[in-house]
Amino acid sequence: MYVADAHCDFLYYMLHREYDVAVPRAGQAVDIPGMRAGGAAMQLFAAWMDPDEDVTFLQQCMSLIDAYKRMLAANSMLTPLTKDFEPGQGKIAAVLTIEGGEAIEERLENLRLFHELGVKAMTLTWNDQNELASPAMARRDKGLSRLGRSVVREMERINMAVDVAHLSDASIDGVLDEISAPIFSSHTNARAVLKHRRSLSDRHIREIARRGGVVGVNYYSPQLVERGRARIEDIVKHIEHIAAVGGIDCVALGSDFDGMGQDAYPEGMNNWRDVPKLIAALQKAGFGESDIRKIACDNLLNYICLLYTSPSPRD
Repeated sequence: MYVADAHCDFLYYMLHREYDVAVPRAGQAVDIPGMRAGGAAMQLFAAWMDPDEDVTFLQQCMSLIDAYKRMLAANSMLTPLTKDFEPGQGKIAAVLTIEGGEAIEERLENLRLFHELGVKAMTLTWNDQNELASPAMARRDKGLSRLGRSVVREMERINMAVDVAHLSDASIDGVLDEISAPIFSSHTNARAVLKHRRSLSDRHIREIARRGGVVGVNYYSPQLVERGRARIEDIVKHIEHIAAVGGIDCVALGSDFDGMGQDAYPEGMNNWRDVPKLIAALQKAGFGESDIRKIACDNLLNYICLLYTSPSPRD
């Protein structure tokens, strides 16, 4: 079974803790041997910027993009995603994304530069308010700003996917009002299963699905269960709900690997090697082979390939 994953934070740890994607180490969730063992077909690598760093968000993002390109150059097993990529050819497709629109420092030319450097998707915020939008964790939901509206329109024009993970409800509404392109949420869960501000409402799940987007279910225990460590079966519950609300074609996986402490992962789900356990849990829950292929790989792969690998901006 091939698996595509919509979000990991490996690049930050590559840059700051000397993670090597070719060499597994304790606590590291993303590495090539583990990805091969877990059936990886595609991994989206996010450039996440630390708000506590002394350098600017733009500088941080450029360093992370450089790390991504060095990673690809040093590891022939990883290949940039192309429209004609097919799982099973001995390669793992890699896609570069940005987590946090503060990286563009309020300038559309920086957004276009990132696109030229290979960025295929971007969240407008992380957990902090910025000049584009309010995050889900904001004390006051101001929604999408005027600049944020300009940014998502430009993202639509240049075929960069708008990732609504981390956005507030009003900010997601603003994105949906402003553009018609399919959007996605790379790593989130269902609020109806567990009430958490970072998770999606059923209303937003339906609209993302109606537009042809996908929702990547993450493995972060506080978004899966009310207290303690989640179980793999708890991931399945969120998958079941999103499939029931939006249809099987909108469900994907967005692990958030290397984006949390080890005790925040569900029991037995600490890295790529454990992903086959989730596939087995989906089978046990009664999902058929065709639906599991969609959830595990095809929905996300088709979304990225068909919508956001065009080299030419729309007029």
